[in-house]
Amino acid sequence: MAVLELTDKPFFADKNRAFWNLHSAGWAGAVILRAASGIAQGQPVSFLVPILISAVTGYSITLLLSVIYRFLIGQRPFITWSLTFVSVSLATLGYAYLDVWVLQTIRDGVDETPFAQLWLAAIYINSVLLAAWSALYYAINYFVRAEEQADQMMRLEAQATSAQLTMLRYQLNPHFLFNTLNSISTLVLLKQTDQANAMLSRLSSFLRFTLINEAAAKVPLTQEIETLKLYLDIEKMRFEERLRTYFIIEPAVENALVPSLLLQPLVENAIKYAVTPKEEGADISVTAQLVGQRVRITVSDTGPGLQPGQQDHSLSIGVGMANTRERLSQAYGEDQRFEHYVKAGGGFEVLLELPYQSKITAGEDNQAGAQRQGKISA
Repeated sequence: MAVLELTDKPFFADKNRAFWNLHSAGWAGAVILRAASGIAQGQPVSFLVPILISAVTGYSITLLLSVIYRFLIGQRPFITWSLTFVSVSLATLGYAYLDVWVLQTIRDGVDETPFAQLWLAAIYINSVLLAAWSALYYAINYFVRAEEQADQMMRLEAQATSAQLTMLRYQLNPHFLFNTLNSISTLVLLKQTDQANAMLSRLSSFLRFTLINEAAAKVPLTQEIETLKLYLDIEKMRFEERLRTYFIIEPAVENALVPSLLLQPLVENAIKYAVTPKEEGADISVTAQLVGQRVRITVSDTGPGLQPGQQDHSLSIGVGMANTRERLSQAYGEDQRFEHYVKAGGGFEVLLELPYQSKITAGEDNQAGAQRQGKISA
């Protein structure tokens, strides 16, 4: 079983081990190739000594190059390729010099070929060798990075799909539908057809968005807020004046991209733990602002907060907070922030912070967004 586990493990699962295996195998192959070529040409066995020494030298030089390349691979293309060319050129000159010095030391008095002539020949051979090694190094690393990004995208899509299905399980449950449809039925019985039609329209819009929106998509914050308002309009039919909502969204972040259906589970959590337990209801506030080059979003309420004896993790089970944390981690890695805490004056607050992205500058720093100021309240 242990043998099967080792066999089934991807070769690049341990990148450090994979590098050493490929590096050693490559230089061993080079030694075997040069040795076979020399033997075929009738060279004496003693010619293997400078070949082995040359291989050890090349092995060490390429280890040094790998350290340099590890730094260069993350730089801009011009810097990467220009400094790579310089590194290969210098390494080739040094490698060739050492090869010729070793060769003349071993064949002292036997081979009268000038040092410069041998050096030029060694430069040609070693430049091809180091250039091929460098090309393979970058090709393999770019391949591994592409595979990692593809795997990350697959995990993100799977997580987003799971989040969407979780959201539907939270919202499209019999209790939610019963209360919504019962409210619409009551409006119809009271012949308040305009309000009933408005509720049906909101419910239809909310369901349409949750069902047709791509699970892994990022949407503008304004679209996320509008969808959230559709959900809140439906819930206000149940709680009426007990549910009071406030939105403060800076114009600078209106077009910021966020994972779709990110805020709805947090607001549902606030309704469940803040509005439902209190006879007078509670306020729920959603704010969004630009802080440097990051979008900071808070969802807060004026509910009872965390009660004595209530475990903190109970707030995250079944209400989407753990799911929201995982979605942020999948989408942004370590470049995000998720915190929740009881406010000093009472109530509960969730804080999200993520990089600013827009349709124009997705994945890059946005400079213009920091210059826009002001607030709107709805």
